[in-house]
Amino acid sequence: MGAPLAGIRVLEVANWLAVPAAGALLADLGAEVVKVEPPGGDPWRAFQWRSQGLATEFPGNPAFEVDNRGKRSVAINLDRPEGREAVLRLAERADIFLTNLVPARRERYGLTYTDLAPRNPRLISLGFSGYGTTGPDRDRLGFDYAAFWARSGIMSLVGEPGGPPALQRTGMGDHSTAPLLLAGVLAALYERERSGQGQEVSGSLLNTGLWVLASDLQAALVARQEPRRTPRTAAPNPIWNTYQAGDGKWFLLVMPTPDPYWPRVCAAIGRPDLAEDPRYATLEGRMAHCRDLVAILDAAFATASREEWGRRLDAHGAIWAPAQGLSEVMEDPQVRANAYLTTVEHPAYGPYETIDTPLKFGRSEVGARGAAPEPGQHTEEVLREAGYTWEDLARLRDAGAIGP
Repeated sequence: MGAPLAGIRVLEVANWLAVPAAGALLADLGAEVVKVEPPGGDPWRAFQWRSQGLATEFPGNPAFEVDNRGKRSVAINLDRPEGREAVLRLAERADIFLTNLVPARRERYGLTYTDLAPRNPRLISLGFSGYGTTGPDRDRLGFDYAAFWARSGIMSLVGEPGGPPALQRTGMGDHSTAPLLLAGVLAALYERERSGQGQEVSGSLLNTGLWVLASDLQAALVARQEPRRTPRTAAPNPIWNTYQAGDGKWFLLVMPTPDPYWPRVCAAIGRPDLAEDPRYATLEGRMAHCRDLVAILDAAFATASREEWGRRLDAHGAIWAPAQGLSEVMEDPQVRANAYLTTVEHPAYGPYETIDTPLKFGRSEVGARGAAPEPGQHTEEVLREAGYTWEDLARLRDAGAIGP
């Protein structure tokens, strides 16, 4: 079987992470994705890599590859009217249009759904932003650190009480958002099969943050109270908490319904007496004495390695997971067994490993389809397919509308 989205054309006018990551997922599913970049390239290409202190000969930013693999790149200057017209002509041929330009820039460049629909009534247009399409902050720039992590309330709930709220890692909000954007455009594509008409789809980092925080936020909406950050030394449920093994490695116990599991943990640490102790026999008792219990568990887990505790916890049916470093994740046998990593060929660097698409299909061919393009690598090729002649391309280049 071929790829499920073979023959679907996607035009992406976006930079940084969230929308390009959705475009990469569409490419993984077989869509033909054309990325429109300014002549200097998407700023995500050169960002972050130099600041991480990692030594490699890989050209550019390896994280950019994940969000832009399998695409073709066209370098167009949207500040030139000829450049804007070129994008409109490409949109006439597209099934899906993706952009994260703030609403004011979409309006200035004539790239709103209202602008595009008359030229392509079947077009599905995804407009994404930091804070939404209306309201006082509609045009505020919003990276996922700001709109998804901080503004949504997630940041306020992460970290030890009394300490500063914790920063997220790069792209967590963007990569949480990308599958939602994928779902939205695929639903609109499916609806188009019935109606014959395209439509506008929208999303924002702030909205994704609210969805990700739904468990806490919904409780707060009902109770009209703020959840509290809890120190690990006073976890209300001591077997839903982090612990450090004797070899210095951390792991997580994850038993949110603790009553069936408490005796198993007690047996695993060689303290079956704790399960019979009336102070700890019930959930309420364990909550009341949580500091004492965490201290007991800290002392017990410090007596053996994480690997040994894993064997003992598994033998007693307890639920746990290692807090792995990335060097461990790369070699995790479960990751390898499920082919969550794959190999892609980079034209300058050669083969390198990358994260495969998080979607698996029984029959259809899906997955990473090659490296990210160079800036403007396919400008002439794509515009020629859209009907531009070589003379047209020369005029566009002379006008500063396309990259060299």
